[in-house]
Amino acid sequence: MSDFEFDPDKDSDVILEDEEDVEIKKPSMYRVLIHNDPYTPREFVVLVLQSVFHKSEEEGKKIMLVAHTKGLATVGIYTHEVAKTNIFLVEKMADEFGCPLRCTMEEVEI
Repeated sequence: MSDFEFDPDKDSDVILEDEEDVEIKKPSMYRVLIHNDPYTPREFVVLVLQSVFHKSEEEGKKIMLVAHTKGLATVGIYTHEVAKTNIFLVEKMADEFGCPLRCTMEEVEI
């Protein structure tokens, strides 16, 4: 058995002492952008938007068409970890499918 014993009455005082000094900040947010390319099929882009970003088929088609006509489109705004994970999943799917689909992220001022 460990020598450490938790005493909620005693140990909670330590947390409360520092409570005034704690500044709670909202996490930084990042815009995920999907880029158009001449090789990735439109249907695959919609599939990626549905499976990775949980977009409906209609939302996926709209985002894909914006990327197709303007060169890139915003997929959504996420925390850093979620944005990085989703970009990784897109790149993995694109690599497995054999296409150069690309997503990037940029910090958003909130």
